[in-house]
Amino acid sequence: MADKSQASLLAYLPLASFIQNVSSRSPAPGGGSVAALSGSLGASLGAMVCRLTIGKKKYKEVEDLMRNTEKLLLPLRDKLRDLIDDDTQAFDSVMEAFGLPDGTPEEKKIKDEQIMLASQKAAMVPLHVMKKCLEAVELLKDVAHYGNVNSISDAGVANYCLKTGFEGAKLNVLINTKDMEDSQWKSEVMNEVKELSVVFEDAYNINDRFVLERLG
Repeated sequence: MADKSQASLLAYLPLASFIQNVSSRSPAPGGGSVAALSGSLGASLGAMVCRLTIGKKKYKEVEDLMRNTEKLLLPLRDKLRDLIDDDTQAFDSVMEAFGLPDGTPEEKKIKDEQIMLASQKAAMVPLHVMKKCLEAVELLKDVAHYGNVNSISDAGVANYCLKTGFEGAKLNVLINTKDMEDSQWKSEVMNEVKELSVVFEDAYNINDRFVLERLG
């Protein structure tokens, strides 16, 4: 993305413009970019709760923990933000591959290869979103457990945002691999999706329980 100005990237659009782009007739930005945005917002809210805990006398014992957690959440926020554009660019590459000529056997072979490569890339971007959302939801355990109780609802929203990001990205992995022929690559991706899902659900449920207990 180094060859593009910030002004040309979805992640740097005014919020109203981004929302308008999502609701347009164009299929991109779509669910994949929205999933990445949801994950970025979840990491952002988690970092906010850390900051609202740091410096409070009542939470002095967990101040170092909150500082470290914030430090780890911020790069996840930024990476997930960047993945908003990566997802749309990957989708555009798939569409470009489908537009290649296929009038001769050689052209058709090249086109099929490019479609496969572009589709694999389009699946890997949301898989990356899933991994980053998982990292963030794991970090959120300490935020939900020890963070400022006055901001516990924000930790809950962070958890829900990360869930949306993770599950939305999973759907995009599945749709980008749906029509692929069975292969070792596809099998490995599907197994990774299953493994990530189990770990994410466990962390998400722990966070949800902490939030609801502290709200009650």
